[in-house]
Amino acid sequence: MEFPDLGKHCSEKTCKQLDFLPVKCDACKQDFCKDHFTYAAHKCPFAFQKDVHVPVCPLCNTPIPVKKGQIPDVVVGDHIDRDCDSHPGKKKEKIFTYRCSKEGCKKKEMLQMVCAQCHGNFCIQHRHPLDHSCRHGSRPTIKAGCSPMTVSESRPLGDFLTLAPGGLAQRLGCWFTRLM
Repeated sequence: MEFPDLGKHCSEKTCKQLDFLPVKCDACKQDFCKDHFTYAAHKCPFAFQKDVHVPVCPLCNTPIPVKKGQIPDVVVGDHIDRDCDSHPGKKKEKIFTYRCSKEGCKKKEMLQMVCAQCHGNFCIQHRHPLDHSCRHGSRPTIKAGCSPMTVSESRPLGDFLTLAPGGLAQRLGCWFTRLM
């Protein structure tokens, strides 16, 4: 051997290969061959100090700064507990914000349902003009979708309307008269 001091053996326990161009790990300060110089290849115990990745909050998608020596999972957890804007436990956005204008009704809806005649906001149960006793101007409103003809004027179904239980047929009377 002409150069006995040239090269170094790989510090990996299973390798120990003589390498003439060894790479020194900047975290653990040991020499490694080309196959084991990465942090993952030699399972470097100090890799978290040098292998810098910027973690991103999974809730608000903002990058979280991590100082050297800190564990990223702990820092992200602290961010979620203190600084995160979209933390599910911090503030709840109200979904049902539109309150019914019908007197005595306390229901709230997700969507605004405005009456075209009186411009009041109503819940699903009171959205139709007849359900909230809507009076546009001085004349009462007629049934939605019906002609101005009253149910009593429709004689072909007069007997049916009086015999039907619960008044359902009276509500649907205008639809039956249209079909005939």
